[in-house]
Amino acid sequence: MNVENTQELYLLVMNAPVGICVLDAQTLVAEIVNDSFIEVAGKPREAILGKFYWDTFAEVSPYYQSVLETVISKGKPYSINEAELSLIRHGKAETVYVTFVYAPLKDNTGEVKKVAVWVMDNTLQVLQRHKVEESEKFARTVFYNSPVAKLVYTGPEMVLVQANEKMLEIFGKGDSIIGKPIMEAVPEMQQTHLFAAYQHVLTTGEIHSQKAARIMFVKNGSPYYGYYDYTYKPLHDPKGRIHGVICTAIDVTQQVKANKSLEEAEQNMRGAVELAQLGTWTIDVATNGLTYSDRLIEWFGYDPSAQNYSEVIPILLEEDRQRVADAVAWGLNPESGGLYDEIYTVIHPITGKKRILHAQGKTVFDPEGKPVRMNGTAQDITIQIELQTQLENQVQQRTEETAAVIEELRATNEELEQTNVQLIHSNEELEEFAYIASHDLQEPLRKISTFVQLLEGKIREHLDEKSAGYVDKIKDATSRMSKLIRDVLAYSAVPKDDRALVAVNLEHTAKNALEDYDLVMERTGAKVTWNTLPVIQGIPLQMSQLFFNLIGNALKFRRPDVPPRINIHCSIASPEEIRSAHLKEAMSYYKIQFTDNGIGMKPEDTQKIFSIFKRLHGKNEFAGTGIGLAMCKKIVQNHNGEIDASESSENGAVFKVYLPAKN
Repeated sequence: MNVENTQELYLLVMNAPVGICVLDAQTLVAEIVNDSFIEVAGKPREAILGKFYWDTFAEVSPYYQSVLETVISKGKPYSINEAELSLIRHGKAETVYVTFVYAPLKDNTGEVKKVAVWVMDNTLQVLQRHKVEESEKFARTVFYNSPVAKLVYTGPEMVLVQANEKMLEIFGKGDSIIGKPIMEAVPEMQQTHLFAAYQHVLTTGEIHSQKAARIMFVKNGSPYYGYYDYTYKPLHDPKGRIHGVICTAIDVTQQVKANKSLEEAEQNMRGAVELAQLGTWTIDVATNGLTYSDRLIEWFGYDPSAQNYSEVIPILLEEDRQRVADAVAWGLNPESGGLYDEIYTVIHPITGKKRILHAQGKTVFDPEGKPVRMNGTAQDITIQIELQTQLENQVQQRTEETAAVIEELRATNEELEQTNVQLIHSNEELEEFAYIASHDLQEPLRKISTFVQLLEGKIREHLDEKSAGYVDKIKDATSRMSKLIRDVLAYSAVPKDDRALVAVNLEHTAKNALEDYDLVMERTGAKVTWNTLPVIQGIPLQMSQLFFNLIGNALKFRRPDVPPRINIHCSIASPEEIRSAHLKEAMSYYKIQFTDNGIGMKPEDTQKIFSIFKRLHGKNEFAGTGIGLAMCKKIVQNHNGEIDASESSENGAVFKVYLPAKN
């Protein structure tokens, strides 16, 4: 090779776009280094040219020094594609990806004289490919782990290419259906519109969406109808042609069923309101606008819509106006709990007829606590109020007459005096009974009870706040009225009939009463003890009611987390006890004392508890109507005895029952 050719070859190597470094095979000293090699190495020329190769690239010598020695000794080239190397480039450690070749250069005898190192930097391409791969991996992860059902169909036969677990769950199939035409894999879909929708997207490229589509699938061998929101989006190949669709689907079956139930519940609620003869109204706080139902429009004599609710106040009886206005204002205050409950009289502007209404409302507040609207109901209680007034007048008249009789007969014997006391008690109870009857024995009770039973199992979890409020009010009122009526009837059904007196073994009576409370006693850990109880002359049913109520009272008013302990002790009443109980001193009496460790009562309340409908606690603390102890008193007095709780305290109740003993 002449000098000119050698010079051209040198220039070709130096200007090659591939990094080239020529090493002496014996010394591994770099004899030729082109610019491309220097760029890949990231080291200055003087650090490479004329230097021992592994001194320059000490960071990779542990991995490739033996490889280079093998190339020289065996005369065979070595190449590696996109090798990951940690190089010191420009004074910093960098990770690079390079393709390089160790090529042996031999003389005419076949001896390796030189080694050419060919190198190409692939770092940019490798990193870009890694990003693409990571992106694709991320996309697959999102696809398969999405909480939304997803799938991919391709081809004219609608082949299922991909489907995540949510979509397979909707199909009710395993992943064995992937790769098959969906109409074959899930044959029930042939009866749907889905294939036509797919073909439409393939043909037009338009996105197809449908809300709450009713679709039948076969799951566990049985047909299942569900409702789904789904979307078909066209899928394009690299040339931009549509070759399939990407589908997303959301199972909205429960929402659709809930909406249908809610619609049915609202319809039933409107029927309940109509059946209960209630009027409904709403105050819009932002506009002060008032909306009335047709029944209220009839009662008020005009439609107040588009008017400020305060303009309705003049229609009310003058003495009610300020009270009602103040009550509405307070009900719109968050501190009130949003409750409104008033009774007032309205005057019809045309007929002048007065109507007494009982209105109840509940305010809806926004998240910031500001009132949005007040929703409520109203009931015409004119007849009940008139009846109450008549009954109160009659009770007052009878009380006055009774007082006159008592005054005239004050000087009679002890038995007559006791009868007069009982008569006063009866009149007081009659007055209380008349008051309760006029307030709580509402005419629509039977109809409301029937309708609540039909609604209760269906609507609770699907109602909005307004509708739920209506149901709660109807159900609560019906339950309390029904309980009250039963207890009042039970109380009034306790007769005094001396002819019904028979021998009653109170030992048996106590045991029978405990059998009725066995589950409560097991649940609370309660224990009841007594000494020997006597046989008396009495009415068996009333004695059972007496023991049942007194034991039940002790079990109900127990202390939290304290097992109830009830002791029944019988003894012969002393003369002093007989006098204190205002009993006949010529007779002997058993004193049967019921003592418990419950919450007891304050000393000032021991006389109040035997009054009918008297409660020491709210209905939210302890259920009941306040008739149980009144019934006990009536039963004991029917047997010519007495009952008191004067020794009770807040450490427990003590009830002393005095019953006549055999003389």
